[in-house]
Amino acid sequence: MMKAPKDHIIFPLDVSSEKEARRYIELLRLDVGMFKVGLELFIRSGPEIVRIIQAASSAGVFLDLKLHDIPATVSRAMGIVADLEVSFATVHCGETPRMLEEAVKGARGKVGILGVTVLTSVTTEDILKAGFKEEVATDLSALVLKRAMMARDAGCTGVVCSGHEVEMIRQHLGEDFVVVTPGIRPHWENSSQDDQRRVMTPGRAIAKGADYLVIGRPIRDANDPKDAVRRIAEEIGSATL
Repeated sequence: MMKAPKDHIIFPLDVSSEKEARRYIELLRLDVGMFKVGLELFIRSGPEIVRIIQAASSAGVFLDLKLHDIPATVSRAMGIVADLEVSFATVHCGETPRMLEEAVKGARGKVGILGVTVLTSVTTEDILKAGFKEEVATDLSALVLKRAMMARDAGCTGVVCSGHEVEMIRQHLGEDFVVVTPGIRPHWENSSQDDQRRVMTPGRAIAKGADYLVIGRPIRDANDPKDAVRRIAEEIGSATL
């Protein structure tokens, strides 16, 4: 069944207070497919924020905690996440497939595990400084693909990657592997002060095969967030025709 344009949109509740989160939940509850809860809000409000979203909206919850620890710890943590009945949860692909495998095992089929490949804020220079070989740093797409394949082989539902790698992942990993894409910026939004580096417009990302788009600043900073969401949904709709 084809998703409605709005169902491709994940709005990140990247705010510092539960009060502000509630405001956006109420404002956008009918206009987005999912709300993303990241570290800042989860540390502030804990699992209660998930229940608040679920009580106020039919939108799904994307719990973006980017777990990264020894496999046994990740497995136990994901077991707790699974009981929250969220749609997706994230784990860094990291250094070992065992951590991903244990995350999948801990999820017990109750939550989709997404492997975080390479953050969209990361540049070639960052990878070099982190100690990677030059051939890896100069071809981030190869690193993303390698990590995506590792996530697939570990049993993950999909990955998080920039729009620039979506088409490549589709070609190698097929249509059923879920791709979530942050760093989405509509052509009308000024992102000159953004910390995202590998960005793409909503229509282009969907046309390349992204399943979900994480879109924060262009909505949050708009004079009318609801209007911004609807404009983005129209662009997505045009790309899926």
